[in-house]
Amino acid sequence: MRLLPWTGDDGKPCYLSTDNPHSRLSQLADDVEAAQLGSAEEVLAGARAVLADPKAGERAVRFALSRAVESLGDVLRIAGKHSA
Repeated sequence: MRLLPWTGDDGKPCYLSTDNPHSRLSQLADDVEAAQLGSAEEVLAGARAVLADPKAGERAVRFALSRAVESLGDVLRIAGKHSA
């Protein structure tokens, strides 16, 4: 069973039961995971820049932290360590 990188409408995890890593759904999951990891790299760079800027205001810090939390959730789901 493969944990997919998205949740259902009810917020519960979605799983794929297949032995074929080349199925359409497997390929779609691979593409979504790659996009999520790429986004996480960008978010990390942005958060580092905000934290390095002593003039960054509360709004910028809160935005950077919010995006970092979203990205961390995605990465943990990809790693199979996060269920919700």
